[in-house]
Amino acid sequence: MAEADLRGATRDFGGLINRTPRRVVRPGCAEEIAALVRNEEKRVRVDVVARGCGHSCRGESLTEGIAVDMRGMARVHEVRGDRVIVEAGATWREVLEATRPRGLVPPVLTDYLDLTVGGTLSAAGIGGASHIHGTQAANVFELEAVTPTGEVVTCSPWHRSQLFDALRSGMGRHGIITRATLRLVAAPENVLSCRVRYASATELLAAQGRITADHISGQVKSSGFEFKAVVYDVRSPPQGLAPIDVEELTFEEFADRMRPDVEKLIEVGEWDRPHPWGQVIVPADRAVELIEATLAETSPADIGLSGVILIKRFSPGPVPMLRAPSDAVLFAFLRTASPGCSTAARMTVANDRLYDRAEALGGVPYPPVPIPTRSK
Repeated sequence: MAEADLRGATRDFGGLINRTPRRVVRPGCAEEIAALVRNEEKRVRVDVVARGCGHSCRGESLTEGIAVDMRGMARVHEVRGDRVIVEAGATWREVLEATRPRGLVPPVLTDYLDLTVGGTLSAAGIGGASHIHGTQAANVFELEAVTPTGEVVTCSPWHRSQLFDALRSGMGRHGIITRATLRLVAAPENVLSCRVRYASATELLAAQGRITADHISGQVKSSGFEFKAVVYDVRSPPQGLAPIDVEELTFEEFADRMRPDVEKLIEVGEWDRPHPWGQVIVPADRAVELIEATLAETSPADIGLSGVILIKRFSPGPVPMLRAPSDAVLFAFLRTASPGCSTAARMTVANDRLYDRAEALGGVPYPPVPIPTRSK
């Protein structure tokens, strides 16, 4: 197992926490991770933390123990029928590149494709198609993982089902996911993206629950609440929708729609600034109350120059560790501590208020609160 560079593992995308790991290793297979965990058992108790692309925002992928660089395990294996076997360090972009030529895609993709499969399955993975297909974690046939005692195991809904449920959205507390068998569906050729503007959160959430579309998303803009409804391989907007504009895209263009924005953020320096993201999941029937109360105390400076506020109605599917209601709303403040805006510390305090308010309404933080994997 190769030793890797320490420098990249001291900071994550959030930029709020810095930790220097004792070691960074890049394994090539699950057995190497298992041997590492077993060896640590014989020594002092130490964190063993998996790290994919380091896109966590609250230090979940950081440790002062041993950082396991999962990008050494990024192979996409066999695409067969309705499934593909992938290593946990593969990104969703790499999965898509392997499945799309065969006319297949995962039913739920992340908005940003350069996240690892293991990372998003450990958090649950909410996407624009989650109102139909559930989270990414709900679309897994089988997992391979290394347990905290250094055992390599496979699990599924029918074999070691308790472990299977504990790993999905478990934030690494019950083991390190090393391989996943993912569900695939037929890939569309083209999409029609329809943008609608609403005056209130009530109207936006009603539309997200009413309109038949393959992909939905919502944002809070200075002009109001914006709803995007995307339909696959059709030429007309969904029934009951009056869009202010319509855009036709290939599926590849749509799936990778964030690339130009990310490139621009990198160019102007916003990508490397601290990102105090605050995200919660609340029951749909309490979401408007949370949204209105939080927005009333939020100014543009509290979000940052490139910050985004998302509202996304979804169904989580059978993922017990997520602790989400069957009809749920993701309310996300993707803040950036830009120059001239609120500080990262003040944004973090605002996020704490959001978590407290959501909890009082029966909500939970997203991603789930992490507990690092440890050798025991």
